[in-house]
Amino acid sequence: MPTYELYAQDPGDPLWQVPASGAARFSWEYDDGRDRLLALYQKGKDKQWDGQRRIDWDLEVDPYDPLGIPDESLTLYGTRHWARMTERDKGELRKHYASWQFSQFLHGEQGAMVCAARIVESVPDLDAKFYSATQTMDEARHAEIYGRFLHEKIGMLYPVNDNLQSLLGDTLRDSRWDMPYLGMQVLIEGLALAAFGMIRDTTIKPLPRQILAYVMQDEARHVAFGRMALRDYYKQLSDAELREREEFVIEGCYLMRDRLRGVEVLENFGIPRAEAEEYSEQSEFLALFRQLLFSRIVPCVKDIGLWGKRLQQAYVDMGVFEMGNSNLDLLMAQDEEIAEKLDAERFAAEERERVAEVEEAIEAGVEG
Repeated sequence: MPTYELYAQDPGDPLWQVPASGAARFSWEYDDGRDRLLALYQKGKDKQWDGQRRIDWDLEVDPYDPLGIPDESLTLYGTRHWARMTERDKGELRKHYASWQFSQFLHGEQGAMVCAARIVESVPDLDAKFYSATQTMDEARHAEIYGRFLHEKIGMLYPVNDNLQSLLGDTLRDSRWDMPYLGMQVLIEGLALAAFGMIRDTTIKPLPRQILAYVMQDEARHVAFGRMALRDYYKQLSDAELREREEFVIEGCYLMRDRLRGVEVLENFGIPRAEAEEYSEQSEFLALFRQLLFSRIVPCVKDIGLWGKRLQQAYVDMGVFEMGNSNLDLLMAQDEEIAEKLDAERFAAEERERVAEVEEAIEAGVEG
C-alpha cells in the first residue's frame, strides 16, 4: 500500500526540497588519515549487516499494543479523557503513539542519510569522507527497517514533526561543513539514541527490541565519529566562531525538547491543541523522558569543546545540566553489548532448533 494512504494526518507535499549552499570539497591526498578515524571506518565496514536477514520479521506484533510499555507512559493516562476511553480506544491510542514515535525515527533516519551524504561531499578530509560513506549506508538501512516496521506491523505513519523538520532544514541550509556533524551527529542522533534506548529497555516486544538494539549499535559509531571530527576542528576555532555554534546547539536543543510532546496524536483524538500541550507539560513521565533524552547530547557537547556560559545556563534552564557528567563511552559500550547479546541468544536458539531437528531425523531413521 502506498505510504501516503497510511498517514494519520496529511503530510503535505510529497517532496520536501531544502535549498543548499556550500562547496563540494575534493582531497588529492590519498595516503594520510587519523588512525582513530580510519579504525572507525574499518569498524564501519566490518559491522555492515542486512536488515532483511538479521531481524526476525516473522515475529508477530499487535498493532494495538506494538511496544508493550506501561500505559502510564501515555500522556492521557489518568486524565478525564482516559477515564472515558473504552479498551478499544486505548488500543487505538497505543497504536497512534507507537506510529508517531517510529515515524519520527524514520524521518530522522532519512535526514541522517542526507546529512551523511552531505558530509561526504563537503568535509575536507578524506578519512572523514570514507567513514561518512559507510554511515550513509547505515542510515539507508535504518530508514528501510523503520519504514518496513511501520508499513507491515503497525499500518500507520505520521508526518515529520515540525520541530524535527526545522532542525533538519537549519542543518542542511548552513554552508559550513561542520554543521551537518553538529546538527545530525550530536543533536538529532544523540537525542534519537536516548529515545531508542528508553524504548529498547522498556518494551516487552521482541521485534521492536531487536530493531532498536541493532540500530543503536550503528548509531554508537556515528556519534563517536562526530565527537572525533568536531573535537579536533573546534580546537582551532575562535571564541566568536565557537559562540555561533553554541547558539545553534541551544536553539536545536529547545527544538528537540519540544519535538517530543506528541501533541499531533492527541489532536487526532479530538483534543484541542492548547489542551494537548498542557497535558504534555504536566506529564511526569514525559518530564523524566525529556531529561533522560539529553543524557547523550549534553556530555557530547561538553566533550567537543562547546561549553560556554550561555550554553551551560540553557542546560540549567532545561533541567539537564547534570547530564554533562554522564559517561558517554560507557553508554556506547553498553549499546554494543546489548546488540551482541541479542545475536548470541538468537543464534543459540536457532542452534538448539537445528540440533533437535537432526535428533528427530536420526530417531525417525532408526525407527524406520
